[in-house]
Amino acid sequence: MVALPDSYALIAKRLKVAELHMTHIHPHRGGDVAIRSLMPHADFRERHRILIHAPPSVIMAEVEKFRIRDDPVARRALWLRELPGRLLHKARRKTFDLDDFTCLEKPDPLTLAYGLVGAFWEADYGLAACDSPAAFTNNRDRGVCKLLLTFTVTPVSDETSYLTTETLVSCPSPEARRRFAPYWYLIRPVSGLLRRRLLRIIRTRATA
Repeated sequence: MVALPDSYALIAKRLKVAELHMTHIHPHRGGDVAIRSLMPHADFRERHRILIHAPPSVIMAEVEKFRIRDDPVARRALWLRELPGRLLHKARRKTFDLDDFTCLEKPDPLTLAYGLVGAFWEADYGLAACDSPAAFTNNRDRGVCKLLLTFTVTPVSDETSYLTTETLVSCPSPEARRRFAPYWYLIRPVSGLLRRRLLRIIRTRATA
């Protein structure tokens, strides 16, 4: 597999400084017990939430139906992200989407967790086989990272809830962390934008 350019150190440092001032980024403090068991430690974490005036069950139903391709801005961003792979003839057969994730946990009707394993800095994401929760938790390859994507609905009233999405990444070795960190800080601004758009799309659909 062909890696994306490795010369992002300066960009990474600048974005890391900027990220310290983003109030929606916090040190990893854990969460729901079932979710924590899937990733006891996270090296990178991103969290966003939105208030939605709709029943919790309706919100979660829209979460489960959502796909990245539903957002035209996300489609364009992924097209650009995957351009190096196409130029180097390492393109995936299909554009990356939530279908590439494995549903790991649904401990209750208001919580959902997806998992992904791979060398995400590679042009084709370097995805590793992960077809079950056991495959996710038992993966011991120190050259790849684990990514956990969670959605949680927190009711405020019968008709109003917060929807929170959180992305956590665990790097099993210093080498994996060194390679992933520049990639994370490079995509971080776009990733945050797409997460916020995702939440707004789900809010629109849930309140329609």
